[in-house]
Parts: sequence; structure tokens; C-alpha cells
Amino acid sequence: MSTDQFCYTFDAAVEMAIKMEEEGFRTYLAAIRQLTNKGAKELLRDNAIDELNHKYQLEKALLDGRMEEGEGLDQPIPTMRLDYIFKKEELGPQSGVREALIYAIHLEKGAVDFYGKVSDGCAGAPMGKLFAQLHKEESQHLQALEDLYEQHFMTEN
Repeated sequence: MSTDQFCYTFDAAVEMAIKMEEEGFRTYLAAIRQLTNKGAKELLRDNAIDELNHKYQLEKALLDGRMEEGEGLDQPIPTMRLDYIFKKEELGPQSGVREALIYAIHLEKGAVDFYGKVSDGCAGAPMGKLFAQLHKEESQHLQALEDLYEQHFMTEN
């Protein structure tokens, strides 16, 4: 891993984030098209819609020349790090909700890592706040997915 830190102009930063959200949406869409399990499709559909909403917010910020303030999160949300426990596997037509949830956890973890690295690289710069906000939002999504996994697939004993 490189120790070089860099930052972007507002437009470049937002364009990069838009691309990231678009790729996430396309990845979810490709997975949804393969699945036959209704619950798995619905789970990934909800996450794809989140990606579209992020992309819309970012495109609006590009037009406005600024990013709206977030929910005021002070720190990234801690997660259970289920991405380290479960291997990322491609989904197939017979994949179920559990597999779709693990798949989504890995996709969100990728976004958390991406925004975290760029946020660190822009620390102290105006773009640092934008990427820190995106990092925190993606951390929230990851935590929600892990909570859902815990609720439905982890047993107490």
C-alpha cells in the first residue's frame, strides 16, 4: 500500500464518488439479474436503490458546487467486520438471501475502504469533509447489513 497521500478538487472528488456509486449500482444490478430467489433479489434491490440515491445526491452536489451537510456523524460506525469472516463469492441463480447479504456486505465494505482512504488523503482539505461524510454513510450501510445478518443468521447459542 502506498503511503502517498493526495487530494482532489471538488469536481474531481465528486466525479470519482459518482463513478464509485454507479459501479456499485451496476454490480448490484448484474447480481439481481442472475438471482431467482425473491428475498435475495429484494435485498440487493434495496441496496442498489441506496447506490442510486447516493449518486443522485452527488450529481446534485456537482451542479450546486457544494455538498449538503450530512447527519452530523462524529465518527465512522463500528462494524462486526463480517467481511473478514465470510469469503466473497459470486452469486448464481440459486443463491439465497444469506449469500446475497454476504455479497452486499463485501460491496459495502469496498465502498467504506475506498472513501476512508480518500478521506485520509484529503484530511484537512475541504474535500476531506466530503469524503469523511461519505465514509460515515457507507459505514452506516455496512453496519445495517451486518445487523440484518446477525438478526437472521446468527444464533445465540
